[in-house]
Amino acid sequence: MPIATPEVYAEMLDRAKRDGFAYPAINVTSSQTLNAALRGFADAESDGIVQVSTGGAEYLSGSTVKDMVTGATALAEYARVVAAKYPVNIALHTDHCPKDKLDGFMRPLIKISQERVARGEEPLFQSHMWDGSAVPLEENLEIAAALLEECAKARIIMEMEIGVVGGEEDGVANEINEKLYTTPGDAIATAEAVGIGEKGHYILAATFGNVHGVYKPGSVKLRPEVLKEIQDAVGAKYGKEKPFDLVFHGGSGSTLEEIREAVSYGVIKMNVDTDTQYAFTRPVADHMLRNYDGVLKVDGEVGNKKQYDPRSWGKAAEAGMAARVVEAAEHLQSAGKKLK
Repeated sequence: MPIATPEVYAEMLDRAKRDGFAYPAINVTSSQTLNAALRGFADAESDGIVQVSTGGAEYLSGSTVKDMVTGATALAEYARVVAAKYPVNIALHTDHCPKDKLDGFMRPLIKISQERVARGEEPLFQSHMWDGSAVPLEENLEIAAALLEECAKARIIMEMEIGVVGGEEDGVANEINEKLYTTPGDAIATAEAVGIGEKGHYILAATFGNVHGVYKPGSVKLRPEVLKEIQDAVGAKYGKEKPFDLVFHGGSGSTLEEIREAVSYGVIKMNVDTDTQYAFTRPVADHMLRNYDGVLKVDGEVGNKKQYDPRSWGKAAEAGMAARVVEAAEHLQSAGKKLK
């Protein structure tokens, strides 16, 4: 199927909310990790979301070019060609964009989509994330309102974050403290600033103890009930059940019970990155260690071309990551539920 249109993407998200499941959103950094994600979604018979961070986009442009817009654009164009060969719907998304990278990443990409839409084409990406967690809430919401207006012009869904995700991603680090938990007051202020859909479609990353990366059991305390508290508070004020479409960040290492509870409170998208990185790299390490004499020209020998051919270990990496995507779809209960 082709990359999801704005209408199909909206239908995907609405259906997840209505039927009580969520989509894995898989971070990719290369054509091979993209193919692994697509394979995983197809194997799971799940529609899904493929996303690229600022660091991933920079990497995709080439290690000497380091241009985020170039890398993101290249990924989107490549994805449009290869995704058409898979029997599932895929939406393209850009991950965390902090304030200092808005002018070098999110805003130019929105502009490209506005220009495409003006020509009668589909937007380049289906959604973009503004990460205002590092600025005061008032400023976060002011920027979010302006970005939401621009996204709406491009038929794009905006993702925003209130609260703070702990840990480190793409060089942005946050402490693990009480700021990891969004309050009902934060949620009400958000609804007042950007509405609950009438000003443009957005999805909300509210935090409930989320931390990027993987930590040993006990190091991170997730409280999914925080999501219910904010949904109830805003719902009571506006007379709407579960008014927010919620996003689960920093979910690597979470228990199945925590994942399912969060979904029950209105989570329709869960980011998966650390776990799929490991699933991709683990088979590569296995190949190198098992075929040491073949991948290296040891003691003046010539090695084994079939073993150091990147395709030999790349196929194993793709299969490993695809299997982890299937697992994510099963955990989030999107498996077997692709749109017809």
